Amino acid sequence: MYKPQSKQISITDFNMPLGIELNPTNRWVLKAATIPWDDIEVKYADLFKDSKYGNVAYPLRLALGALLIKATLGYSDVELAFQIQENPYLQYFCGLPGYTNELPFDPSTVTHFRKRLSEATLQEINEMVIAKALKPKKQVNKQHKDHDSDSDQHGNHEDTSSDVAQTPTDEKEPKNKGTLILDSTCAPQHIRFPMDLSLLDESRRKLEKMIDDLYKSAGGKKPRTYRKKARKDFLVVAKKKNKTKKEIRKAIGKQLGYVERDIKHITKYKTAGYNLSTGGQLLFFTICKLFEQQSEMHKTHTNTVKHRIVSIRQPWVRPIVRGKARAKVEFGAKLDISVYKGFARLEHTSFEAYNESENFKSQVERFRKREGHYPNRVLADQIHRNRENLKFCTEHNISMLGKPLGRPSKDYVPNKKQIRKSEIDRIEVERKIGLAKGSYGMGLLRTKLRNTSLGMIALSILAMNISRSAKLLFVFFIFIIKNFCANLKKKNIGLMDYHQPCMMLENV
Repeated sequence: MYKPQSKQISITDFNMPLGIELNPTNRWVLKAATIPWDDIEVKYADLFKDSKYGNVAYPLRLALGALLIKATLGYSDVELAFQIQENPYLQYFCGLPGYTNELPFDPSTVTHFRKRLSEATLQEINEMVIAKALKPKKQVNKQHKDHDSDSDQHGNHEDTSSDVAQTPTDEKEPKNKGTLILDSTCAPQHIRFPMDLSLLDESRRKLEKMIDDLYKSAGGKKPRTYRKKARKDFLVVAKKKNKTKKEIRKAIGKQLGYVERDIKHITKYKTAGYNLSTGGQLLFFTICKLFEQQSEMHKTHTNTVKHRIVSIRQPWVRPIVRGKARAKVEFGAKLDISVYKGFARLEHTSFEAYNESENFKSQVERFRKREGHYPNRVLADQIHRNRENLKFCTEHNISMLGKPLGRPSKDYVPNKKQIRKSEIDRIEVERKIGLAKGSYGMGLLRTKLRNTSLGMIALSILAMNISRSAKLLFVFFIFIIKNFCANLKKKNIGLMDYHQPCMMLENV
């Protein structure tokens, strides 16, 4: 059940003890001003439209604000609750009516926040934030003109008429504008480094626990599992500093035998009518799939298999080959990111490895749907420059510089200046990826569920865009203050009430 807030809290309404006032240029105050809380709350309330009974859910601003603070500062769930309790700026950002010494929520509630704010919801919020950030200048100028009592009404009329005159009268295809930058990366998941031998040992121990639980229910003679001998065989190889391929292969073969024996015992219990719990059924299915993959690789003497499982508790995580110097293979979700006018968007996310060039057309078409025109140029990796994508760019007059396909002709002369400029401009998306990984939690995801992991990736992009939008808003805030002070000086007014420009800022 959800009840929308009657009014989103503003900086002038926030109740502070002893009459202390919040600094309007604080980063959390500026970030709060860049987020369209009222529009987002309408979307958030739809999540509870089927629930008319029960406890009232926490407000949207508290739920989203807490997750943004967590993504920005990297706190744990417990530390997050305590930091909001101790910091009035964080309490204002989360929408509390005034400073309070009580915990805003129980730390375990953050898990519910992550589940409710899904990847799709956070991407919609990201679009709202970007749309608001790209239009503040006109609105600030309008607010400033409306606030000035000596503003010229005729001048305002001329501005509106010019907007109408710029409206196209024909339905011709609009000209290409702007630069779209594309790149892909991997968001690593916090899992134990996958080794085939250790995965089989972990599977065997979990199967033995299932056999013990089923034996308590069924009774009779307990199946023989050879658990002590199996553990000893594992440790003999695992504790060696330098292991040969022959030793590892022999140890894997032994563990496969133990796992196969345990699977047969559990299958007999299930045939007799003794079933596992729901979580145990899913875990047993995952282990059976892992056993099939490891058996296939062991028989065929290979190290690759389709949909390879690298974590028993997170079986959806896949190895992503990136070829980086630090790690050739990363384990997590692969994603496509686009950058336009300094703001990043999450274009595609998948835990399965894929060729990013296949999503090129859909990304450009989504750009056209958002902006109303195709980009003038697209900056992307060489992998995107295949024949199909280049043909698509030629048909829509889109420039995508790079090395030509195949053997270059004798008359081909590369424009080194334009190619170098494109390479420099494409660095922006690399900066965005590095910033999201280094400062907004995308470098190592610690969530345990598939949906929450995807949501945290979208949250990292959202938090990064909000920080950039706050920096832009700070510039406009200074512009408001300077012009407001200049008007007061013209009218020979002494002291200034800074709440008036703050109220103008909140209307942006």
